[in-house]
Amino acid sequence: MKSGKAVKAKRPVATMVTVAPVPQPLRWPYAIGLLAAVFVVFEVYWPAMSGQFLLDDTYLPYMSTSYVAASLFTWIKGLRPLLMFSYWLNFQYADPARVGMQDTFGYHFVNVNLHFFNGILVWLAVRKVLSWTGLEKWRFDVLAIFAAGLFLLHPLQTESVSYVASRSETLSVFFALGTLVVFLYRTGDALSIGRTVAVLALYGAAVLSKEHTAVLPVLLLLTDYYWNFRFSVAGIRRNWRLYVPTVVAGALAMAFVFRVLSAASTAGFGVKEFTWYQYFFTECRAIWDYLWMFLLPSGQNLDPEFPISHSITDHGSIVAMLGLLAATVCAWIYRRRFPLASYGWFAFLILIAPTSSLVPIKDPFAERRLYLPFIGLLFITVEFVRRWKAGKNTLIAVLGVVLIVEASATYHRNQLWASPIDMWTDTVAKSPNKWRPRFQLAFAHYLAGHYPEAIEHYEKAAQIQPPNFDMLVDWALAYDGIGRYADAIAKLRQAEAIERSAHVYTEIGKEYGKMGKYPEALDALATAMQIDPNFSMAYYNRGGVYESVGKKAQAIEDYRRVLALDPRITFARDALARVSR
Repeated sequence: MKSGKAVKAKRPVATMVTVAPVPQPLRWPYAIGLLAAVFVVFEVYWPAMSGQFLLDDTYLPYMSTSYVAASLFTWIKGLRPLLMFSYWLNFQYADPARVGMQDTFGYHFVNVNLHFFNGILVWLAVRKVLSWTGLEKWRFDVLAIFAAGLFLLHPLQTESVSYVASRSETLSVFFALGTLVVFLYRTGDALSIGRTVAVLALYGAAVLSKEHTAVLPVLLLLTDYYWNFRFSVAGIRRNWRLYVPTVVAGALAMAFVFRVLSAASTAGFGVKEFTWYQYFFTECRAIWDYLWMFLLPSGQNLDPEFPISHSITDHGSIVAMLGLLAATVCAWIYRRRFPLASYGWFAFLILIAPTSSLVPIKDPFAERRLYLPFIGLLFITVEFVRRWKAGKNTLIAVLGVVLIVEASATYHRNQLWASPIDMWTDTVAKSPNKWRPRFQLAFAHYLAGHYPEAIEHYEKAAQIQPPNFDMLVDWALAYDGIGRYADAIAKLRQAEAIERSAHVYTEIGKEYGKMGKYPEALDALATAMQIDPNFSMAYYNRGGVYESVGKKAQAIEDYRRVLALDPRITFARDALARVSR
């Protein structure tokens, strides 16, 4: 050497291959633990297993009679075909005569099973990564089980599991975690062709279940950087065969999503209530609320009042933003000292970005959005727990108590999911100034036959926000339930001023018929048929009017017309049999 200085040799960097433990066969303790986990998860979620459909549940295809005879292609031709395919499978066991009122147990059963299998995948992923940290085997086994248990039993997961419409979360995360696990459990630094194909297939399935998983390639890049040739891009270069197609596919998926969102009213840059940068300011605060609720899950709310930050200083957004920036800088600086926490923080930010960054969503805060990035928080958690120098029995006992407390809170939260009235009563108490929870509580009382209570809450909802078409029609039906037909017509006339539809005129005709005002009833029903000649309920109600005035021939003709339009309407068949005697 030209200089006389001694040169320090570089330490070889351990790779995934050299530190990975030899896989062990499943032993009896694992099998027993697996069965116990199944029992606990179903026990915790059991109160909600027959809970009714709520919110977006009621707008999905399984609630529509038009999908009873629809082909499989009709179900899956939309944005999330695999999600719709799963609903189609559930729907095959539904009674066609009870569409819209079918038993919900099967839908919840699938959701809970998906959640359980996601917990298994979390266990596999966390256990693999922990095995590269040099921990004693018993310790990383205990921490991996704790991470999976926290994922399965944390009360923040209830909205993702007990809300049928949130199967988009549980199903897409099943494929996303499967992608990560297949990626982690490889036998060399570079993925084989077969494993690359498996990763791509699982990634595609995740995106076809819910589009927010399009960011998965970034997580895989991060994983290779952190754990394959520690903190080096060498691992990334070796897997270029995976990253080129996944990055391209991810970019295409995100471009497609942006195109869809550009025409949407509840998500995307077409949202009128706020701009993209105001949403970003708001989400800087929301992320801290998610973190706080992960640590202390109290005050859960199905429909929270989360104010928009219209400027960078509004509601302390600048403080939240600087806090996120500081945490991110620290995660990078201390990535070698705290690799699990650093990796977890960046994984969390990557996975929460689709819903909590720049793309506006009308509801700025929802607990179910934490389901995908939850694994990032688990890595942060096990980083700090693994540094606690407690003995084996002490560690297991303390972590066990934490899981028991979380499970208890989740069980009580699921008791609310079992009853729409209880759930919306709780939500109204926590969001008293928000219109939607009050409207949903009124509708829940209506469905339960509590018509005076429904009317009371419709009135309170109208004080918060002018009623829309749907609310006015539902309000009228509540008046109908207690025989106040004139009040029902008044609400229907308000709805008519908003939207002239066959539905509203059919309801007006029905109310006039109940009042014995048959000419007015026939006029309203004639208008309904003029607007939509194929609206079957208009003919059914006109048949009822004709039956009431003794015109049996006309009644028979109308009931037959109903059955010709929709043979599934059994009450029209009963009416026809009654009049034909």
